[in-house]
Order: sequence, then structure tokens, then C-alpha cells
Amino acid sequence: MKYLFIQKPYQVEVREGPLPEFHPEKGDALLKMLYGGICGSDLSTYRGSMAYASYPRVPGHEFSAEVVEIAPNSAGLKKGSIVTANPYFNCGRCYSCRRGLVNCCETNETMGVQRDGAFSEYFTMPAERLFDGGGISPKLLALVEPFCIGYHGIARAGLKPGERVLVVGAGTIGVLAALSAKLAGGEVYLADIAPAKLDYAQTRFGFAGTVLNDSSGHFREQVASVTGRDGFDVTVEAVGSPSTFQDCVDASAYGGRVVQIGVGKQHADFDFTILQKKELNLFGSRNARNEDFLRVIRLTREGKADPGKVVTDIYLFEQAARAFSDFDRNSGTMLKVLLDFSEGTPSG
Repeated sequence: MKYLFIQKPYQVEVREGPLPEFHPEKGDALLKMLYGGICGSDLSTYRGSMAYASYPRVPGHEFSAEVVEIAPNSAGLKKGSIVTANPYFNCGRCYSCRRGLVNCCETNETMGVQRDGAFSEYFTMPAERLFDGGGISPKLLALVEPFCIGYHGIARAGLKPGERVLVVGAGTIGVLAALSAKLAGGEVYLADIAPAKLDYAQTRFGFAGTVLNDSSGHFREQVASVTGRDGFDVTVEAVGSPSTFQDCVDASAYGGRVVQIGVGKQHADFDFTILQKKELNLFGSRNARNEDFLRVIRLTREGKADPGKVVTDIYLFEQAARAFSDFDRNSGTMLKVLLDFSEGTPSG
């Protein structure tokens, strides 16, 4: 079979290797890849800027796949089922896991980051981690995981209908967080430094408005104008940069909530007393939980949300090296990039 391999930053290639070993007695499933999404973390791994990544690495944790073989399971999954999965492997022993906070396990290993991922023609994983797509097309099903990241972040904030929300970062996660906030009844604004991304997201999702973050002064002026100088009830950082974290703190209303989703390597240096002065509530948001996957799959299946609108580019799997290179050079205009493994299989 063929698989994608990142030897080190900026070095991507498609290799050939043996089919993975399948152990039904251990509760495994053998899967044939259909579509995979290049996540912002995959791009950061490619660039060498991902805080959690190690090398060499097979990337990929956003995907849809067809079940080839599977152990007996309580979900009723069988050969031919089209599935996605929870790709965050938790230890089950740490304090977080013992309290049920498995998404922030102290030794979490996410596929494609701390352990090899799904960007292979065939791969195995525990059947208990799989979710039936319920008739969702494979293309849409590959977007469930990033949708869950945004959905979980908004859930952390406890958003109330009618509250003003600012999501900083118009990448896939930011846009899907904004969509999640809109579904929860928020008045949602999206901010970014790239006008093309803002225009794309606004055209397809119809948020309340956008904020061009081309300078700190202009950013503050727009926040004041939009909120009548009140600030936003909820701000969401979806970039992973100290400057955008500061933007979220500055744009928050007194008594507001800040949700940190973005991941980066840089350290923030800021006037921490502003947290006390504004009595801000700061929420970290990592990964997602099974309940998030079930809710997002239901919202998508029922047509209440269309995450497919974030897709700007699709490449054949064999073009993966070019896809990463293009995404790296054109991240200001490209949003969600999918890899198509589905030749000869259901494409939706």
C-alpha cells in the first residue's frame, strides 16, 4: 500500500509499504481511506512549528474510511460501513482520564501528531473509536473532526443565544467554531489578517460581520464600532499566536469569556492584570469528546450545518506533496484542503 510520510519539516513523500497487521481479537478494525483533511496542525508539522509534533511522522487525523474488516462491536459496524473516528488516544490512568476528561489526557497522543496518522491507503484502529457516518457523504464525513474542535470550544464558553462572539482566525477551525457559535444563537463576527479568507467565509456562512485584523489600531476601532465599545461576550483564539491571544483579551467585554483553541510554540508576554481588571473567564479547549462527535454528526446528517463549505481544494492522494507545498505558500487563500483516496470507492 501507499502512505504519506513526513521525514522532517518540508520533506513530504508518498512511500510504499506492507498492509497493516489486523488483530480482530484486540478489537481492531481494518479501514480503507476515502478522504483525509489536511489540518492546520498537519501544516504546522510540515512547517516544523507544531508544538506537539515529533518526526518522522505519518500525518492525518481528519478522515472518512470504509470498513474492510472489523471485530464484533456494539455499534453495529460491519464490512462496508462508512465511518470517521475519534483520533485522540488517551491513557485511561491519569487524573484527567479518571475524571472523564479524556480529551485533555496528560499523555494524549493524537493521530498524525504524537503517533502515526491515517494518511495511508489502509490503516487499523480500535473499533470502539469509530463513528458510523449515518449516510453522510465521505467528503463531509472527513470534516467532522475539525468541526468537533470548533464545536467543543464553543461549548466550553457556555454561549447564550444573542451574545456577541468574535472568532479570531479564519482558518478551518476558526470558521467551524464561528459556525458552531452561530448554531448556538450567537451574533458572530470573524477576524483575520487575510481579506480573501474573510470574504470566502462570509459569503458561504453569512456571519454577522467580519473584522480585518490588519493593524492593532484598526482592530480596536472595529471592535469598538461593532460592540458600541462594550466588547464581545465571548472571544475565541483560533490561530495559536501571542498577538491574537492579546487581541481576544483586548476585545473581550468586562466579565467576558476567552476560549483558547489555537496551538503554537511562542510564549505570550502580556499585562496579566487585565484578566483581573475585566474579571475575565479564560477557557482552554483541547481536542473534543465522543459526545461532540455524535452531536456534530447529527447536525450534519440533519442538514442543520454544512461543513463542506469550508473546502477550497481537493487533491489526489498521490499529489499530497504538492498539496502541502501549495497550502504552505497559499494559506492566505486556501481554507480546507482534502486528499482524495477514494478511487473505485464511494465518493458522495
